[in-house]
Amino acid sequence: MLELLREQPMTAGQLAEHFPVSRPTMSAHFTVLREADLIEARKIGTSITYQLKLSVLEDVLLGFAQVFGIGSSERAAGDVSDDARSQLHQAGRSR
Repeated sequence: MLELLREQPMTAGQLAEHFPVSRPTMSAHFTVLREADLIEARKIGTSITYQLKLSVLEDVLLGFAQVFGIGSSERAAGDVSDDARSQLHQAGRSR
């Protein structure tokens, strides 16, 4: 689900087309992802559109960058975050 949302926001119905599960199961997955702060939901008309919350993923990437020493120690955290953001966007485009 996150892979699909990385490419573009999608309605619940559009996402459901990609998975052979019931509506209640999809709804439960949406709830888990929202509670984990990985996606946000917006009601547009009668549909709910979901989109990936990149800021959360960027924070995770920043944490990995710091743990694994990506980037020099003199660089500000914002610079590493910019690198992580850039890498995340590049990864999204390469799929």
